[in-house]
Amino acid sequence: MAIDINKLKSATSTPIQTSRDSKSAAGTTQAAPKTAAVKADSVSITSQAQELQSTQAKMANLPEVDQKKVAEIKLAISEGRYKVDPEKLAANIANFEAQLSGLKFNQD
Repeated sequence: MAIDINKLKSATSTPIQTSRDSKSAAGTTQAAPKTAAVKADSVSITSQAQELQSTQAKMANLPEVDQKKVAEIKLAISEGRYKVDPEKLAANIANFEAQLSGLKFNQD
């Protein structure tokens, strides 16, 4: 499940007492008032995450699968009526490979 981080709203920051804070407060007789400023949360998105987000946006713009056409092709295959044009198939594979070479893959 993808989460669109661009549409998230900022939450108000509420200080949370940690177990370390509880132990230090329990060990002293007088608790000193906390004067430390509350730091705002920050997020850093890597270039890889940005590429993934861009790819997801492109995929969202692709047309839906035509289930009727899929059913027709399945029927034609099962009945032996579906013929493969080897030249058209080779051209489609070459086109697909060309599109893949345009994508950047980070292989560490």
